[in-house]
Amino acid sequence: MTRQSKGKHWQRYFLISLGCAKNTVDAHGMATLLERAGYRAVEAPRRADLLIVNTCGFIEPAREESLTVLSELAAAKRPHQALLVAGCWSQRDPEAILMAVPEVDGVMGTRRWMDVVEVARRLARPDRRGPVIHLPPTPSVGQDERGIPRTAVQGASAYLKIADGCSRACAFCAIPLIKGPAVSRPPERVLDEAAMLAERGMKEIILIAQDTTAYGRDLGMRGGLAALLERMTARVPDVPWIRVMYSFPGAVTPRLIEVMSRHPQVLPYLDIPLQHAHPAVLHRMRRPADVGWVRRTVAALRERMPEIAVRTTFIVGYPGETEEEFATLVDFVEEMAFDRVGIFTYFHEEGTPAAALPDDVPPEVKEERRARLMEVQQPISLAKNQALVGQTLEVLIEGQGDGLSVGRSYRDAPEIDGLVLVEEEVPVGEMVRVTVTGALEYDLIGRPIP
Repeated sequence: MTRQSKGKHWQRYFLISLGCAKNTVDAHGMATLLERAGYRAVEAPRRADLLIVNTCGFIEPAREESLTVLSELAAAKRPHQALLVAGCWSQRDPEAILMAVPEVDGVMGTRRWMDVVEVARRLARPDRRGPVIHLPPTPSVGQDERGIPRTAVQGASAYLKIADGCSRACAFCAIPLIKGPAVSRPPERVLDEAAMLAERGMKEIILIAQDTTAYGRDLGMRGGLAALLERMTARVPDVPWIRVMYSFPGAVTPRLIEVMSRHPQVLPYLDIPLQHAHPAVLHRMRRPADVGWVRRTVAALRERMPEIAVRTTFIVGYPGETEEEFATLVDFVEEMAFDRVGIFTYFHEEGTPAAALPDDVPPEVKEERRARLMEVQQPISLAKNQALVGQTLEVLIEGQGDGLSVGRSYRDAPEIDGLVLVEEEVPVGEMVRVTVTGALEYDLIGRPIP
């Protein structure tokens, strides 16, 4: 059966998105555009005419996951189906994708996600010969969003993208190569979308960008994130939780701390990826190396918001990292007692400044350091949770069954932090006050208050 003879049935698509929440928002945007054009989503790849994989290309393990998914879809692909690759990996290295998976029919980059309908129609043409490559030369993420909300709803929570791209110069990071420089969305548009989410009954709005603390800088704004939060709390007063993700060291200002502490809607939760704690390593990473700033800022956050949960991430095995430098990181993690810590081993990323350095820390040493740092953090996380036993937390319920419910507290961002196991079935999407009765390293156990 040819594409032409299928007629109106050439409108069923299957879309899978990999990687971070920012990718999820792009995938929701593509899905909305397709549906407005008459396409219909299906849950099984075999029922689709168009297969779309929104890839992640940030680091090697992410690309390996993308390759696995693409290979599985390609192996089962039927003659009438087309396989389209989108997202970060396709923006960065389309040639590698086409070589690794020859069955791919189309490639489009993350900077022009809003062209998905045009690309889908080109793929459906009966006279098409060879793969469709849609990578127009554009210096940054496209701002012509076609009126599509930059949101992704997941239950009673929603991600809201306030900016895209990144203008930082971190030596190890490929995001500026993939996305281009930072592009902030106009505050009026962001606020309109927050209001739309409030009308839909969202209990949590999660603000995301490559760097939320840089919001508005390219628009000539100073303190853009703090100003946006003040306006948002006034615009959507009935949304209980507003969460901020992906802040940058040195950019958490006293004004931002003041705004967070003054507005109960803005959760006492902050994600500050620090990446390391030894000044020499941070210099090589081209990251802020004032570790004293970290100490002062975390102290200020905890003074203004004693209940705050501070999350961070670290990279171990960066080029040149000595045992002494790693020991400084271990001591720092013990000293700071962060609530949440993610630890990654270093991977060379082609095209980044760090790729010119010798990858001189052996893989087994990287993994051993990652395990050692996790061993340091685990008892800290457990102690933090144990200190909550007997306290009351508001929990947003995300699943239930067999007499139990699962949800998150303000301390838990979706998919990356812990959960609260509630000893009673509570309707999904509800917020319930829970008395904490038990604690694990990452999760809590609680009983709802009658």
